[in-house]
Amino acid sequence: MLNLFKKKMLNKRQIQRANKFRHLDEVGRNKKQRREEPKLNRRRASKTALPLILIACEGKNTEPSYFNQFELKSVEIEPKGDGYSHLSLVHWAEKLEKVKSYDEVWCVFDADPKPADPNWAHNFNNAIWTAERKNYHVGYAHQAFEYWLILHFEDHQGGSINRTDYNKKLNQLINPLGASFDGSGSKEVTPELFALLQGKDQVTGKPRVELAICRAKRIYDKHDHTNPAQEESSTNIFELVLRLINFDRDDSDKILIDTLCG
Repeated sequence: MLNLFKKKMLNKRQIQRANKFRHLDEVGRNKKQRREEPKLNRRRASKTALPLILIACEGKNTEPSYFNQFELKSVEIEPKGDGYSHLSLVHWAEKLEKVKSYDEVWCVFDADPKPADPNWAHNFNNAIWTAERKNYHVGYAHQAFEYWLILHFEDHQGGSINRTDYNKKLNQLINPLGASFDGSGSKEVTPELFALLQGKDQVTGKPRVELAICRAKRIYDKHDHTNPAQEESSTNIFELVLRLINFDRDDSDKILIDTLCG
């Protein structure tokens, strides 16, 4: 009975995620129509016709320095980080949305486990569910954002990696390729590192970002997402990255995740 229940929950989650991607694609196809429709209380200047996406980040350096390097023609993104985490980040995004009108809001944060804190798991899960109730999208990493970067270079299987080991592991992978990551200092994704992330894998010849998307999806799909705090190591940052990539692609050329990773 328990296995049957888990299978039902997993199928339900897979259907929900499939519907989510169909919805995002539909939003992209209809963005021109939405721009032509009047929007009450619109505070954004009318000089831009591009959709505007807020990416509210927990980190002040790593995540904003990563997303700010995406060169996109069909969408405008505002990655912002101010050190808020979990539920406080969701509330901060809500405040930002009251100042400026956004077409989409994404909250990006880490699980950042604290074994000594009995409330951290609830706080992490609650932040995800609260954001979704507000119709915000969530991109989380368990344990930290650097796990998403590691997946560009290593086909990790989802086992536990303590965040204190991320810096060493990532540098072991990228130093031979001419880049580095200062995980204890600036914590910024440098242009050299970003170029590697967007480049092609030397062995397979495939874009590293596509490899990372499929690796992350495979690991993410192992879980039923009823308790994200227990899903170490995993991340759904790939959903946001794929969303951004597809904005600059025609409908006939969009990357369909099931086709890419099938």
